[in-house]
Amino acid sequence: MLEPGDSAPPITLSDQHGDTVTVDPADARYTVVYFYPRADTPGCTAEACGFRDEWDAFEGADIAVIGVSDDPAEDLEPFAEKYDLPFALLSDPDGEVASAYDSYGEKQMFGNTFDGVFRNTYVLDDEGTVVLAYEGVSPEDHAVEIVEDTAALEG
Repeated sequence: MLEPGDSAPPITLSDQHGDTVTVDPADARYTVVYFYPRADTPGCTAEACGFRDEWDAFEGADIAVIGVSDDPAEDLEPFAEKYDLPFALLSDPDGEVASAYDSYGEKQMFGNTFDGVFRNTYVLDDEGTVVLAYEGVSPEDHAVEIVEDTAALEG
């Protein structure tokens, strides 16, 4: 798990529209990079909709939001459209970026072992330094938690 003070690894991936996106933390005061296991599943939908529902607070505080999963890009567009998500969803099919963020590895579900994305979130400052890190987050109210925690960083 990356810790506050660590430099965030670079991110260049395809978004839900198939466009290549390079995340530049200098584009906002803070950048939220949240890793989620699978688009359009209950927990991932709750988490994404939480960010959507708090969108005005994120925009008002100059906080960018980026979701990353190992879903193929073509699966992300219907998810983003179905739930009217106003932020980029990035496809990391090989888990390379998620691995660099200590958010990818061996998981077990229903007796099966497989590699997948862990539900972790990082908040980066405008210089690309991790300022907040959340491991194994609960998708419910996570967006509200981030809004509150980033406001506390400002004093």
